Amino acid sequence: MRRKGEWRRLAARLAGVALLVALGLAAKAWSDTMADPRVVETTFVHKGLPPGSGPVRIALLSDIHVAGPDMPPERLERIVDRVNALRPDLVLIAGDLVSEKRLATRVYTPAQIVAPLAALDAPLGVIVVPGNHDHWFGWPGLAAELDRHGIILLANSARTAGPLVIGGLDDDFTGRADLRRTLAAMEPLAGARVLLSHSPDPFPDVPNSVPLVLAGHTHCGQIAYPWGGAPATMSDYGGRYACGRVDEHGKTLVVGAGLGTSLAPVRLFTRPEVWLVTVRAKTP
Repeated sequence: MRRKGEWRRLAARLAGVALLVALGLAAKAWSDTMADPRVVETTFVHKGLPPGSGPVRIALLSDIHVAGPDMPPERLERIVDRVNALRPDLVLIAGDLVSEKRLATRVYTPAQIVAPLAALDAPLGVIVVPGNHDHWFGWPGLAAELDRHGIILLANSARTAGPLVIGGLDDDFTGRADLRRTLAAMEPLAGARVLLSHSPDPFPDVPNSVPLVLAGHTHCGQIAYPWGGAPATMSDYGGRYACGRVDEHGKTLVVGAGLGTSLAPVRLFTRPEVWLVTVRAKTP
């Protein structure tokens, strides 16, 4: 009987420890999910900018995933205020404005999703490419709202933004990206080349004439290990292009962790991010 009582006490203690760990992880997850986005800054020296030309500050947003409970439009409004406080010259949004996740407590209309983005303030404009969730939700409705608010949509197309030429790929994850068509659209335009893509996976196929690629999609794993890395990245390259800045073969890729969530409204050991990429000319 004495031995049975000791086992029961041990089991109760272990259950108590497990409960405390579970509660701690739940608190950490909600904190990571709802945290204000951290601002990650990097500088890229672009040989396509004429010597002596001023720098261009690009705010890179991605994976906004407007949906309840974690990303209502009101939260996005506050994030937009924080982005404006960075005083970017150009805002690039790498897709997934919306989430239609099954665990969402509320799915918003295209008008409610896009309206907060209309307050973004950047002299060179705001440019968006589609993501996979945008297509699954209903891209025509979102595109109409973007147009109504004067937000530029690129989908296998290109345009100039000050001294830059921005090529915007349609979504690679759903098979809509056409790199050849996008590069052809960039060809007649004068300026330093930058490619905006929802997924980072097209990066290896981008020619060195486009030395800077900005992307999202991976959420840096969304639920990651505390020691780094993640069990899933939604990239064909695993962790190779899953998060942050990658300099490879004379080109640079920046992959943001995004702002919202998909599938489940939870982040763990990843936090929302806004990247501030300063593009500078090469020093003579």
